[in-house]
Amino acid sequence: MADTSQEFDDPTLAEQVAEYDRLFGIVADGVIGAAGGLAGTALMTGVLFLAASVGAFSFASFASLTEPVGLSDVSSPVTVGYLIFLANGMVPWPLLFAALMEYLPGERPPVSGLFFGGALWTGFVMGFYSGFTGLTLVLYLGFTLAAHLVYGFALGLVFEYLSTRPDSLV
Repeated sequence: MADTSQEFDDPTLAEQVAEYDRLFGIVADGVIGAAGGLAGTALMTGVLFLAASVGAFSFASFASLTEPVGLSDVSSPVTVGYLIFLANGMVPWPLLFAALMEYLPGERPPVSGLFFGGALWTGFVMGFYSGFTGLTLVLYLGFTLAAHLVYGFALGLVFEYLSTRPDSLV
């Protein structure tokens, strides 16, 4: 990355370098966010698979994500719904985390990510509820909370790791 503190004979060139640095930083943050979101969503999916194996989560609930975008008639709404879920885990949620990270509790991004994941859980737990009762409801609440904490921690860990590497491309 160019050093914007050096003097340029041409002020227009200095402005172009500064603009490039800002643009590169925005793109780099987006790449870091997508990588963190992918890692977090992958780990979260693993926890949800455990929940599904004990009957405390249904992947069929991902099909509900296809309705608002008019894709409920596709041949595999669960797969399309999961891809929408994955895209949300890789784009808007990491961008929101990047914007809010400094305001969240925790001195390090992984700790802030735990709080972020917990906040996301409050919407997920109601949106993907499939009528569980009794012990299954308790397992559903526990597994989905654990999944969101894992997501937030992984998201924060990737942000911390990639944003502090001196030799990183991002």
